[in-house]
Amino acid sequence: MNVMRPVRSVGELERAGLVDADQAIALEAVAERYAVALTPSVVRLIDPADPADPIARQFVPDVAELVVTPEERADPIGDHAHSPVEGIVHRYPDRVLLKAVHVCPVYCRFCFRREMVGPQGLGTLDGDALDGAFAYIRDHKEIWEVILTGGDPLILSPRRLEEILRQLADIDHVKIVRFHTRVPVVDPAKIDGALLSALKASGKTIYVALHANHPRELTDEARAACARLVDAGIVLVSQSVLLKGVNDDPDVLAALMKAFVETRVKPYYLHHPDLAPGTSHFRLTITEGQAIVKALRGRISGLCQPTYILDIPGGYGKADIGGSSVRAVGEGCYSVSDYRGGEHVYPPEG
Repeated sequence: MNVMRPVRSVGELERAGLVDADQAIALEAVAERYAVALTPSVVRLIDPADPADPIARQFVPDVAELVVTPEERADPIGDHAHSPVEGIVHRYPDRVLLKAVHVCPVYCRFCFRREMVGPQGLGTLDGDALDGAFAYIRDHKEIWEVILTGGDPLILSPRRLEEILRQLADIDHVKIVRFHTRVPVVDPAKIDGALLSALKASGKTIYVALHANHPRELTDEARAACARLVDAGIVLVSQSVLLKGVNDDPDVLAALMKAFVETRVKPYYLHHPDLAPGTSHFRLTITEGQAIVKALRGRISGLCQPTYILDIPGGYGKADIGGSSVRAVGEGCYSVSDYRGGEHVYPPEG
């Protein structure tokens, strides 16, 4: 598919051959609520002849997104409850999220921040708000790691990224800066010399958490972009979401994790889908997820094993649900232990 520009509307999806005219009419209501964007790299990966294409399922809107279940919530992991100042989420003692931007090069249909990101979202952190975020980080000596997220921080210009990183360079107690991004996969050409120089401007240890959910996303171009990052001294780890119809198969998941390792990306987190509005068609049960993750044991190297986690709704943090943090207490109901020893029912009552 020879698409040269980003696809940002239902009309453009139709012109690109990704939806038909009848689908386009129905999808306008979805696009009014949740942002739509696909980069040319993503469009080229989609097989429009396959109604179950796992790449299309991640990025092309679906009328199922208008179905909201009682347990779903606008802020499923409790960002707001742990936001002491605008742009900062301080959920764990030694690290904070710095949400510098709330736009992305692509919009995942399962995004847990879908109510906050996009043109209709919270925008870019700048001016007094950004100064306030840096002041908070400076004043809290326990902060060892700053995680840039949003939105996708690598959508920012190299100049803007360098400005942010030079501010962090002057905060001695911050030792690690991490970026959560899809850019190397969805817009690999953006990983160029200017961006690499900007990422190294702080002099801190830099990690990049790369989000990909299907082995087809790790194209030759994406692998080359990751190689540029690794060769520049930046450590890469992976983030994936276990999604029905995308990677809920041990063979597909094994191929994805092997592709990460081949690309010098260490498998890190496999997320159980969060309770974001309109995403129930992506969610498996925890029991189904555990069975898939268990099936990886023995069939792929230990290097390839991710940690299967649940972000406990309400802001209680992450739990390893591949192990002893979770136990069934009823049909489709679980008790999950947080890192402080608290017990939480999942899914929470609607």
